[in-house]
Amino acid sequence: MPDWEDVRRLALALPDVEESTSYRQPCFKVQGRAFVNVSREPGAIATRAPEEEVELLVRAKPEVYFVTPHYVGWECVLVRLDAVDEEELAGRLEDAWQFVASKPRKR
Repeated sequence: MPDWEDVRRLALALPDVEESTSYRQPCFKVQGRAFVNVSREPGAIATRAPEEEVELLVRAKPEVYFVTPHYVGWECVLVRLDAVDEEELAGRLEDAWQFVASKPRKR
């Protein structure tokens, strides 16, 4: 079962990632924008994802992926660390990183 240290190791292995905080909670950013955060939900992380992907992930693996009312309307899916294996976690982090890194910066 992965933990925050595994999230840190996997996130920092991606290009141009910096460890930071968001709302006083640990997160990882690319181009100054968070792509993974500690979630308000115990034992979970919040990862960025396009809305259509969020729905697909939740339907495909509700034991791993979920959304709470707090995150509705955000391009974000929560991941239960006790239900995801490291390979899938690495893929989810890479997808979240790619989603954020490919978005144009707002001026």
